[in-house]
Amino acid sequence: MFDIEEELKKLPAKPGVYLMHDEKDNIIYVGKAISLKNRVRQYFQSSRNKGVKIEQMVTHIRRFEYIVTDSELEALVLECNLIKEHRPKYNTMLMDDKTYPFIKVTVTEAYPRVMMVRRMVKDKAKYFGPYTSGGAVKDTIDLLRKIYHIRSCNRNLPKDIGKDRPCLNYHIHQCNAPCQGYITEEEYRESVQEVIHFLNGNYDRVLKRLEEKMLEASEMLEFEKAIEYRELISSVQKIAQKQKITDSRQDDRDVIALALDREDAVVQVFFMRGGRLIGRDHFYMRRSDGDNKEEILTGFIKQFYAGSPYIPGELMLPQEVEEKGLLEEWLTHKRGHKVVLKVPKKGEKEKLVELAAKNASIVLNTDKERLKREEGRTIGAMKEIGSLIGLSKIRRIEAFDISNTNGFASVGSMIVYENGKPKRNDYRKFKIKSVQGPNDYASMQEVLTRRFEHGIREKEEGKAFGSFTAFPDLIMMDGGKGQVNIALEVLKNLGLHIPVCGMVKDDFHRTRGLYYENQEILIDKTSEGFRLITRIQDEAHRFAIEFHKKLRSQEQVHSILDDIKGIGPTRRKELMRHFKNIEEIRNASIEELKEIPAMNEIAAQAVYDFFHE
Repeated sequence: MFDIEEELKKLPAKPGVYLMHDEKDNIIYVGKAISLKNRVRQYFQSSRNKGVKIEQMVTHIRRFEYIVTDSELEALVLECNLIKEHRPKYNTMLMDDKTYPFIKVTVTEAYPRVMMVRRMVKDKAKYFGPYTSGGAVKDTIDLLRKIYHIRSCNRNLPKDIGKDRPCLNYHIHQCNAPCQGYITEEEYRESVQEVIHFLNGNYDRVLKRLEEKMLEASEMLEFEKAIEYRELISSVQKIAQKQKITDSRQDDRDVIALALDREDAVVQVFFMRGGRLIGRDHFYMRRSDGDNKEEILTGFIKQFYAGSPYIPGELMLPQEVEEKGLLEEWLTHKRGHKVVLKVPKKGEKEKLVELAAKNASIVLNTDKERLKREEGRTIGAMKEIGSLIGLSKIRRIEAFDISNTNGFASVGSMIVYENGKPKRNDYRKFKIKSVQGPNDYASMQEVLTRRFEHGIREKEEGKAFGSFTAFPDLIMMDGGKGQVNIALEVLKNLGLHIPVCGMVKDDFHRTRGLYYENQEILIDKTSEGFRLITRIQDEAHRFAIEFHKKLRSQEQVHSILDDIKGIGPTRRKELMRHFKNIEEIRNASIEELKEIPAMNEIAAQAVYDFFHE
């Protein structure tokens, strides 16, 4: 029995993080403290004015635990990680889990590439962004390739120059084929420098160049070319038009403001890079009773920048926030350069914050009904499922499926839904190793055992964000009693207690209901809970079949080439890299086969004879 009064006496007067648990041992609040002894005791002192949210939370606390750290900064980092992992009920929560694309220029390569990435790493490449639209990033990269003829392949140049034929992009005049040595490294790098100028917002140079080429093509009566240049000019102008808001100082900064009503809060962020507005986005915050603007802003900064791959040198805010000095220290440590939090009082900076606040208010007012509908489809649907089977809180659901063709290339899939939405980063595939033939029960047993053994191992190793660390609140099996019992057996053997239910289908292969605790539960087919179950079932099936098709295709390709005497893994790989598919290999002449570096005359003859005898 946890005696709160006795445990309060044992608290150390050191910095750290504390976690509050309810009667079901769920973590309902995570906080940090300079002195754990002083901070945690405050929650249980009746004389203090705690506010509505804290008063309510304290009534649910059944025990607490704490982690001592060396400094308040370490406590802040740990607090951010634990809030992200556990999403406690009484913490002000960032509802959106967004990632933003960057444009990466691989300047350290001899022949650099331009690509879209989701993460910044310390690899000495140049990164531009983050941008708020993946579609806009792809359009920009396509435009850059059309204008500057930058390669899109992954070939190792100059090492692989001349080894393969030029790709389609060369033939449609979107690449100058450095893979063939048709352009020197110096000439290619000049084009890359122009790309960098463009991404820095210097559009005048490229517009002037394209206009000159358009006029030149017109004078030469090459009207199709002139039209192409005109379309490119139009594309560049569209991108330039998006950069209407500018800042006189050429710095990187995020402009943050918020709007809130009795139930909801929306935070608006303007992303300023090099003095230009490159994008904006809004974020919904889960607001508890009594949360004020200061608490919401503090919570947003901690949660958003804990997962952001890029942190600007300045955050412009509508008001002062809690722990300003500590937040600046933490952000500076993450960025590697100084970060400051400022509240502008006059001038264009103040107007930018006001503009962000207006946008937040517009989003809050116009999106209210849409948000309610979306919540019904997601969180509301999860609550419906929970009420059907008697579970009070379901946040994370994992669903599993098996796919094979008469036992050939059996695979398993694991999909994840959090708060009613698919969390695709947590999806996992399993190639069945221990089962021969079409045995779905044994295959499922292997998949579940591997999944949860891996998760247990990661927890023992202290990995807070490992691939399998997070365990579900509910497991959903694609089937009835048999599949459910397999899952329960695996969990029992591993000492885990996780609810399991089956998604039962009728004779027409349509979702009929749930199988839970030895009984079938019918569901209203017009309800959001039923629609969510159907989506989960379809998604698990789709993901398994997709992996199975890919694996089956690879196995079929390999089995054909494996039958050719003298063709081992290296030559097989080179054949597939060079010819792309079996049909091209079948139609290749001996001379074409001999062009591959790994092939000698005997091997080329063996391949040719295999397909032509």
